Amino acid sequence: MNVTVEQFASQLNLKVLRTSETAKERLIQVPDICRPGLQFAGYFDVFAYERPQLIGKTEMAFLKSLNPEIRTKRLERYFSYELPCVVIARGMSCPEEMKRIAGTHAIPIYGTQEVTSTFSADAIEYLAEAFAPHENRHGVLMDVFGVGVLITGDSGVGKSECALELINHGHQLVADDVVDFSRIGTSLFGEAPEVVRDLMELRGVGIVDVKKIFGIGAVVRRKKLDLIIHIAMWQDGKNYDRLGRSDLSENILGIDVPMMDVPVRPGRSLATIVEIAARRWALAKEGYEATEELDQRLWRKYGTSESKTE
Repeated sequence: MNVTVEQFASQLNLKVLRTSETAKERLIQVPDICRPGLQFAGYFDVFAYERPQLIGKTEMAFLKSLNPEIRTKRLERYFSYELPCVVIARGMSCPEEMKRIAGTHAIPIYGTQEVTSTFSADAIEYLAEAFAPHENRHGVLMDVFGVGVLITGDSGVGKSECALELINHGHQLVADDVVDFSRIGTSLFGEAPEVVRDLMELRGVGIVDVKKIFGIGAVVRRKKLDLIIHIAMWQDGKNYDRLGRSDLSENILGIDVPMMDVPVRPGRSLATIVEIAARRWALAKEGYEATEELDQRLWRKYGTSESKTE
């Protein structure tokens, strides 16, 4: 994916210091930024010119300290590269000489009131999200006790009804029916497509605006995915995992997400099962596993593990 310089400037609320008609077409193709201190010192052998350029207080002070003739030569060489754009931090003004030389190469210059390190972090975060691979999955994504749980299953199995009960218990809806996942580093983050954000479909009732009915605290825009719970109708004769030793997982964008296969029977409270599953996952992340505790108890009492009791 590519991001235009105009999109970059708009998302980060940048002020135009030197306009360029090419901003709509000029592309950012790398999710990172460059601080050109070495280039202003004359070193161009290694130069990440394809990244947005960020000039902070240090770079600006060094430029101003240079002999005018040397400064002009450095700036002319600097702007001879195909730079996407230049951003000047801390609300500093752009020197007229820099505007003039940038203008000969149609390179836009922007300004921000943010301190350099803060803007750098914000810009890298925005670009990382913009360039992240995306994939849509069917299901309901919930925040349950701080755990990102994707509830999946066949149509009509009760995913939305389960999510509604979870919301009644004080948990938060991220997305219903369609979840847009993006991979950032080694983590998956899910959110609802904008057109259906905060909405839920309940058979026999219709479309429900969760935020309007339950309040803003009932929804969250984005959540890291931790666990998948697949709901399926109970099948007689099927061997279900009873001890929680299953190594089931589902691969999304190259990341294996742990999964639980939960059978549905009349009278089972799916919302309660999801809550317990989320708490169990959180405890396992902290190093506690109930199955191992059972093993230890059986070993202390009988000198064997749970395999003898099956």
